[in-house]
Parts: sequence; C-alpha cells; structure tokens
Amino acid sequence: MAAYLIVYMTVSSPEQLKKYQAVTPAAVAKYDGRFLVRGGPKVTVEGPDEHRRIVVVEFPTFKRAQEFWDSPDYRAAAELRKGAATFNAVIVDGVPPN
Repeated sequence: MAAYLIVYMTVSSPEQLKKYQAVTPAAVAKYDGRFLVRGGPKVTVEGPDEHRRIVVVEFPTFKRAQEFWDSPDYRAAAELRKGAATFNAVIVDGVPPN
C-alpha cells in the first residue's frame, strides 16, 4: 500500500533551497518515490490561510518512505536545506485500493 511524505515548509532563503532541490529528486527516486506535489499554486478552502510551500511524495510502502527519510542520501540532502527553510514533515499510510 502506498505511503505519502507530506512536507510543509516556510522558505527563508530561496537560493539556498535550490541547492537542496537539485539533489533531492535522485534520493527520492532511489527509494522508489515520486513527487506528486512540489510547491505550486494553492488556495485555502477552509481554515486559516496556508502560506507554506507544500510537497507530497508518494512511496510504494510506509517502510520505503521511512527508509528514504532515514537514508544517508536524504540526510546529506537535508544538510543543504539548513538555513533555507523550516520543515514540518509527516509520513502517512495511504488507503488500500478497492
């Protein structure tokens, strides 16, 4: 069953964040993930306005998503985002197919 890494970030240094964004896709792919959402336009339809950048990455399993997050590949990439953005991240299980 698919699992999803959902990230909310507040970007403080777009130039620094570009370094992180340049290397993250390879780490995501190595762990069989794929980006479903990577920023872009949004509209808040209920609740307080959401101003943070939103990223959603799909992985084939919850375990694979955790392996990605804990991997040396991603840890190295995460070092590049220090000082570029604050992150809130969660991994959630998807819904089984009917």
